[in-house]
Amino acid sequence: MSRMIILTEADLRSVVKLDMDAIACVEDAFRALATKAVAMPPILRLDIPEHRGEVDVKTAYVPGLDGFAIKISPGFFNNPAIGLPSTNGMMVLLSATTGLVQALLLDNGYLTDVRTAAAGAVAAKHLSKPDAHVAAIFGAGMQARLQLQALTLVRPIREARIWARDTAKAEKTANDLTRTLGISVVAMADPQFVVAGADIVVTTTPSEAPILKAVWLEPGQHVTAMGSDAEHKNEIEPVAIAKADLYVADRLAQTRKLGELHHAIKTGAVSSNADFPELGQIIAGQKPGRTETSQITIADLTGTGIQDTAIATLAFARAGFAGAGTPFES
Repeated sequence: MSRMIILTEADLRSVVKLDMDAIACVEDAFRALATKAVAMPPILRLDIPEHRGEVDVKTAYVPGLDGFAIKISPGFFNNPAIGLPSTNGMMVLLSATTGLVQALLLDNGYLTDVRTAAAGAVAAKHLSKPDAHVAAIFGAGMQARLQLQALTLVRPIREARIWARDTAKAEKTANDLTRTLGISVVAMADPQFVVAGADIVVTTTPSEAPILKAVWLEPGQHVTAMGSDAEHKNEIEPVAIAKADLYVADRLAQTRKLGELHHAIKTGAVSSNADFPELGQIIAGQKPGRTETSQITIADLTGTGIQDTAIATLAFARAGFAGAGTPFES
C-alpha cells in the first residue's frame, strides 16, 4: 500500500507564495543545472491549433533531491473569450528512490506562474543594473502582473509601464498593480515609449511576431523574454540578439530550438553554433554576467523542467510542515 498527498490549488496557494523563498528555490535550481548531473529531457509538446491550444510536459531529476516532478501544462489562448483562464495544469511528484507517487499537485498552473515569475526575478538579479528602478512590461495577463511583482523583490522598482494589444486590459492591469504594489504603474499605447528610459524590459506574451524592436533598446537595459516557449512564438526582433552585449539562455540546447535564439539563428542574425552562457553558469560563477553598466543584456527564458521539480519539492515540503492536503492511500 502506498500513500500520497493530494494538494488543491487552494492548498498550494496557502503554502507557496511569490516571495524570496520561491526566488531562492528557482535560483538554486538554475545553479544545480550548471553544477550537478541533472537529467532533464527535452520538452514533450502537443499542439492543438484549431483551438489555439498547446500542451507541454516537462520533468527533471536533480541528484540530491528526494523527488522529481512531471508537469502537464496546457495553454489554450482562446479561453479568456469564454471566461476561462488561458493556462492551467498539474504536477505529479514522485519519489526519486522508488518511483512511487508522493503528491498530486492540482495547481491549475499556479506553481508554474510562481516559478516563471521567480525565474524572471533571478534573471534580473544577476543581469540587470543593481539600481534598476524603471520597468517596462509587454503584456497584461497574469504573468505580466507576477513578473512585475517579482521584480520589486529584487530591484528598487519605483515606476513601471505596461503595453498590451488590448489597451483596456493594460489600463486595468496598471491600475491594479499601482494599488497592490504601491508604485506608479501606467499603461501606454506606444510600445516604443514603454521601452524608452526603462532599466528592465520583460516580455510576457504568446506573440508570433516580434513586438520588441532592436532599435528601441538602449545602453544599460536588461531584457527578459519569457513568452517564446514554442517554435512559432517570437517576441523580440531577431537582430536584437546579435545587438546585445550579453545573451543568456535558461538552457542553451532548448533556446536554440524554441526560444528567441531560435529565431535569431533561423534569420541568420546569429550563427547556429554560437556559444552563449546559461543563467545557471552565471549564478554559479562559471561565466561572467553583466560587467559594464552600459551593456545591453537579454535573458531568454523558455521554461525548464528543473524549475518545476524545484517548486514542486518546495510545495510538498511546505505542505507537510503545515499539514495541508488530503492523504490518499492506494
